[in-house]
Amino acid sequence: MRSTPTESSRSIGWWVVTVTLLAGSAVVPTHGASQFGANTLSRLFPRSEPLREYRAYRRMHAFSESLKHEAWMDVWTEVRDGRFTYVIVSERGSDAIRTKVMRTVLAREQEVVDKGDGDKADLTSANYEFTEAGRATDGTHIVQIKPRRQDVLLVDGRAVLNERGELLRVEGKLSKNPSFWTSLVNIVRRYARVAGVRVPVATETTAKVKFVGNAQLEVLYDYRSVNGRRVALASGGQ
Repeated sequence: MRSTPTESSRSIGWWVVTVTLLAGSAVVPTHGASQFGANTLSRLFPRSEPLREYRAYRRMHAFSESLKHEAWMDVWTEVRDGRFTYVIVSERGSDAIRTKVMRTVLAREQEVVDKGDGDKADLTSANYEFTEAGRATDGTHIVQIKPRRQDVLLVDGRAVLNERGELLRVEGKLSKNPSFWTSLVNIVRRYARVAGVRVPVATETTAKVKFVGNAQLEVLYDYRSVNGRRVALASGGQ
């Protein structure tokens, strides 16, 4: 039996949503010794210990406005010896989102990490050009980041740093849309220092998909160990 136009649009929509939202959800090891590498702005970016391994309790929330679907998932995630593993603790809401978005995002992240492709998304001079753009009204440093190539893992936007030059967040749009069906993908990734290492602590990814509308994925990361060092229990989890 042939699928109807509506069913085809939904199928395409879920596929695009999954591919699109992956870029904002993954936490991959940082391969470089510095988040930004050696460049003329090195005075703004103090060298820091790279993220090599971690264990984190991840809270995921995804929804599609036009499809009227919403779901939540709590997951233990771990990277050790270059391998990504995950265990789903609880889930609720739309079965379509949990199956076609969240589970697929986790499986895709596992593939990226296990293949060692994490360096393709690093904030380094190999991937980006950096231009100092002054200070915001709150005193934070603004640095424009321009991808050196079009890639669904790279963000065209800006990095925001505190007065000590530590990364607070990266925000912008994907430098390459995942497909014809996606017209705009915006990402905000927030960072903090955990066990002495600068790591992502939250991501918000919004995709505008043809025939589907806006889809959004929000992820919070509660780290329990970073580079072999235990982290004090934070906001809940297990």
